[in-house]
Amino acid sequence: MKKLVTFTALASILAISTNANAAGFQLREQSAAAQGNAFAGATAGAENPSYAFFNVAGLTRQKGIQVNIGGTYIAPQAEAKNISGTGQGETGEQHNIVHAAIAPNGTVSYELDDKTVLGINVSSPFGMITKYNSDWMGSAHGNTSRVHTISVTPMAAYKATDKLSIGAGFIVEKVRARLTSKAGGMFDTAVYGDTTDIGYQLGAMYELNDNTRFGIGYRSEMKHKIKGKMDSSIPSSFYNQNINCDLDLPATLSFGAYHKLNDKWELMAEYQRTYWSSFDRLNFNGEDIPGRISYVNEKWRDTNFYALGASYQIDNQWKARFGIAFDQAAAQKAERTPRIPDSDRLWYSAGLNYQYNDKLSFDMAFTYIKAKDAVVDTQNSINQHIQPQVYSDYKNSVKMWGLSLNYKF
Repeated sequence: MKKLVTFTALASILAISTNANAAGFQLREQSAAAQGNAFAGATAGAENPSYAFFNVAGLTRQKGIQVNIGGTYIAPQAEAKNISGTGQGETGEQHNIVHAAIAPNGTVSYELDDKTVLGINVSSPFGMITKYNSDWMGSAHGNTSRVHTISVTPMAAYKATDKLSIGAGFIVEKVRARLTSKAGGMFDTAVYGDTTDIGYQLGAMYELNDNTRFGIGYRSEMKHKIKGKMDSSIPSSFYNQNINCDLDLPATLSFGAYHKLNDKWELMAEYQRTYWSSFDRLNFNGEDIPGRISYVNEKWRDTNFYALGASYQIDNQWKARFGIAFDQAAAQKAERTPRIPDSDRLWYSAGLNYQYNDKLSFDMAFTYIKAKDAVVDTQNSINQHIQPQVYSDYKNSVKMWGLSLNYKF
């Protein structure tokens, strides 16, 4: 068996993604409050500390000591239909290939003085879980995949003027992956590893008046070098050794606007650019046997996210939230693989805020994401050298339930 074929197939699964809740394998789950508005105005909202993930400068609106703790239950569904190809294995359909997961998040803010607020955020900005039947037609392209990230961001915000706030933080991000496939469609192979690397976050917020504010937020690219191990049923040290792989996760730039129309209605909008073009090529290297073993061309494009939202104050305790968004796919038809049936998405969100008392409040949100039908045809892709070839149609959707509490000390 040719090394190039085997290791290109293995390398490809380090970059896999199915229907996470945003383009590529990006996750938007860091704030149940913002989720209720489909993340419209997330960069300008600053309603509680959780919004600091999108714009650290918004921390200057948080008084005293506050703790926000939440989680999102992400239930994606992806079905592969009309499966065919050049290898041996199951054809027809594959159901429930994307598995549900819970993504926790939390933020603590501390008002140091009337101008400076410190904080720390914990969240998961990227990740997914997928599982095909082990003997399906596309097993050379991957069977089981688990990719998790956890990001810890200490941060600080400063009120430079009565209208302008600025902020910054440094991101400590850990990536862990376990991936399995059948190399060449015949030999069981597992790749697993992890890494921890550092990036940064910047933000600014301008408050035009008491009712209108604008925000800009930036999270840097994360250059990860995953180190781990490869185990294979092939009885050779070349196929059973320590490995490393460069995985560049994209930078994001966000702009948000918030306007309080009257005592009842609030309006918000958001635009985000995710720089997936940094995810251009995946190099896969052996450590015990040094040198690049193989590579996979990704050629993903930068993506746009647009959102509009509104909130309605029902009474002194209850607020309703609504939002709609369009999320552009990172992988186009030529770049899709069975691991990346990425396609454009429409978001529909609703949420509730309940103010229990002056100190304690709760946020609940539900989102339904409908993805455009996708086609994967590896014979006509930029990585058609990976064998065997496979063709499949995909139908994808995601449901998300978010819940959080915010407590002011």
